Amino acid sequence: MGTQQLLLIVLGVIIVGIAVVVGINIFGTNAEQANKDAITQDCLRIAAAAQGYFRKPTMLGGGNNDFTGITIEDCGMSANAAGDGENVNGTYVITTAAGTDFVVTGTSATDATKTVAVTVDMLATTDDDRVGVTYTGW
Repeated sequence: MGTQQLLLIVLGVIIVGIAVVVGINIFGTNAEQANKDAITQDCLRIAAAAQGYFRKPTMLGGGNNDFTGITIEDCGMSANAAGDGENVNGTYVITTAAGTDFVVTGTSATDATKTVAVTVDMLATTDDDRVGVTYTGW
């Protein structure tokens, strides 16, 4: 083989190697963002169900304008042995449920240091102020 052919082969291998590394990095970033979005969506769904529980009268199985006593099952998610919600995206815990305040925290199934917290304040005057989302570790 000529020198020029060997140079082209080496150059081709280097370019393919760089492309593979870049592809792996992009895939990892997209997978992390997809997990963050899925946990956020799950937490928002739980928070929406909790608001329905809050407004429903006690005789219909609701909280009668109170979050006290709400469980993850009341929010439409089945509980694991610890009483927390769990799916392929992560684990969900109701961290605050008292009076008009409700907080659900979702922890990533792939990295326990990454959490999403959705806060609901039923005394807020507008819908934009009623629900807040906080990310930790992302």
